[in-house]
Amino acid sequence: MTLHTLVTEPWDDYALIDSGSGRKLERYGAFRFIRPEAQAMWRPASPEWQADGEFVGGSDEEGGGRWQLGPGVPARWPLARGPVRFHASNTPFRHLGFFPDMGAQWDWFAGRLQPGCRVLNMFGYTGVGSLVAAAAGAEVTHVDASKKAVAAARDNAELSALAGAPVRWLVDDALKFLRREVRRGSRYHGILLDPPKYGRGPDGEIWSLERDLPELVDLSRQLLADDAAFLVLTVYAIRMSALALDALLGQALAARGGTIEAGDMGVREEARGLILPTAIFARWHA
Repeated sequence: MTLHTLVTEPWDDYALIDSGSGRKLERYGAFRFIRPEAQAMWRPASPEWQADGEFVGGSDEEGGGRWQLGPGVPARWPLARGPVRFHASNTPFRHLGFFPDMGAQWDWFAGRLQPGCRVLNMFGYTGVGSLVAAAAGAEVTHVDASKKAVAAARDNAELSALAGAPVRWLVDDALKFLRREVRRGSRYHGILLDPPKYGRGPDGEIWSLERDLPELVDLSRQLLADDAAFLVLTVYAIRMSALALDALLGQALAARGGTIEAGDMGVREEARGLILPTAIFARWHA
C-alpha cells in the first residue's frame, strides 16, 4: 500500500510560522503563541521568536504545564476558515480550542457532502467539523462527552450564523451512543471519528483508544448508509501506526468496496515549507 501525507496549508487566520528544538511558533489571528512540539526535532529557522504567550512546563498531551500570556491576549477571540467562524482560546490542555491540522480533512469531506445528507461527528469537541458539514447543507449529529465542549460548539454555531442549522448537539458516551444508534437502525452518509487516547464519559465511563477503537470502527461501519460517502478516522496517539488504521478500516469495510487512504497528517511551516507531523489518519470513501 501507499501511505499518504495530508497537509494543512497556512490560511488567513492560522499559520505554523516556525518550528524546531521541541517547540513551534504559531499565529492564531492577530496573536502568536509558542507551544511544545516533540516532533520538531530540527533547528528553527529563526533563533529568536516573538510571541504573545507560551505554554511551558508540560510534556503530557493530556495536561500539565501552564500558559504564560502577555497582557493583550483576550480570554477568547474569533477566527474563521471559509464560511465557518469559531473562537480560539488558551485552554489548560495547551490547545487553543480547535485543531488547525484538521483543515485539510474539513476541506476533503466538505467536497463530498450533498445537501440533506446525514453526518455523524463523534468526539466532536468545539464543533468546527460539525459546522463545516452544516455549512455544506448536511444534517449533523454532534456527540461529545464534555458538556463544556458541547456548549462551546453551540457558541461557535452562533458565531457562524448556523444556530438554526439542523444540528443535534449531544452530551453522551461514544460507545453507548453508537450502540443505541445501531439498535435504532440509524444511518449516516458521513462519519467523523476523532477519538482521544484516554477519556471519560459523562457518567464516568472509561475510554481507552487501544482497547475500544475496534468496537468504535465496527459500530460506525454498521451505521453507514448504503449510499454513504465517507468515514474519516484521525488519531493523535503517536505509538499507533497509520498501517494499523489502514488494516482496521480495510477489514471493517471490505464488503463495501470504495477506497481507503491512510498516512500522516501535518501542517506546512511558513518559514521553510517543512511539514510538521501531527497525527495519523485513515479514511474511506465510496
